[in-house]
Amino acid sequence: MPHSATRRPSPPTRTALTARRRLVAGCVVAAAALGLAACGTASGALQPTSGVSTQPPITLAPTDGRPTDGPVATVAPTPDSDGAPASAAPPAVPKPHTPQAPAGTSAPPHGGTPSTPVTTTAVATTPAGTPAPPPAPVKPGTVIGSTASGGRTVALTFDDGPGPATGQILDLLAQYHAKATFCEIGQNAAANPALVKRVLAAGHRLCDHSVHHPQPFAKLPHDKAVYEISAARDMIVKAGGPGTRVDWFRAPGGGFNADNEQITASLGMSSLGWSVDPRDWSRPGVPAIVSTVQKQLKPGGVILMHDGGGDRTQTVAALKQLLPWLVAQGYTFDWPAE
Repeated sequence: MPHSATRRPSPPTRTALTARRRLVAGCVVAAAALGLAACGTASGALQPTSGVSTQPPITLAPTDGRPTDGPVATVAPTPDSDGAPASAAPPAVPKPHTPQAPAGTSAPPHGGTPSTPVTTTAVATTPAGTPAPPPAPVKPGTVIGSTASGGRTVALTFDDGPGPATGQILDLLAQYHAKATFCEIGQNAAANPALVKRVLAAGHRLCDHSVHHPQPFAKLPHDKAVYEISAARDMIVKAGGPGTRVDWFRAPGGGFNADNEQITASLGMSSLGWSVDPRDWSRPGVPAIVSTVQKQLKPGGVILMHDGGGDRTQTVAALKQLLPWLVAQGYTFDWPAE
């Protein structure tokens, strides 16, 4: 029986080895280009990577001097950056999303994830070129309803003039050597400067009662109140002539508020009210006017009456009775407190 020798596989030729090396090298190049780990050894299968770039991230250190012990933001290298040359750029990897702090909350420290929102308070700033607000006006005092001297004194005040009754009232006051304060409407003073001068010449004093007597006065906007008070004072001073003093302001209808009291004080005047009001402006009858004054008046009181704003026949007639009564009661005539 013939002897059969065992056949051994022949060693690979140089050509086969070269071909295998080229195949492996091609797989490596392909894997690098496709982001895969390596070629399989026998089957040539390609194993995918985790999909994350193998280039090291660039750390952005804070530039404001903050400590770096907390989390910091990182970004992956981009083509043509210092992280990697463009020719060897890895596949694009989505940038990690950094949560943004919603409006009205504080940003997380060092770029980290925000925790519980913290409400911030907006701070108002004055735009460049905006003038600074004016200083606060002089603090107003209490609305005055008493005489300067107190005791058994009375202050007579007359509103809404000068008017047709002003001359008659001046004549009556002169008979009893009584002094009074005239709260004048600005436009009436401008129209009757001779009467304003007569009031001053007789030794009486003046009070600002607005330009137009608007009501309700307390509801006026600030700018309107400033005009009504300051312009009336200027009109009265002009009508009275050099050296004319206007020491008080009486709001039409007694419509005082914090704003117009401050305006009055800032102009160097006091706010003048009253303690006795016979409502003579409504012409309730002479007996009613007289009776109300006699019942309401207390020592140191301020009586409100009118010499303008309409027919003041009842006021003049009532004053003819009240002046002798006041003298008989021991009252002396005084100015309002300032």
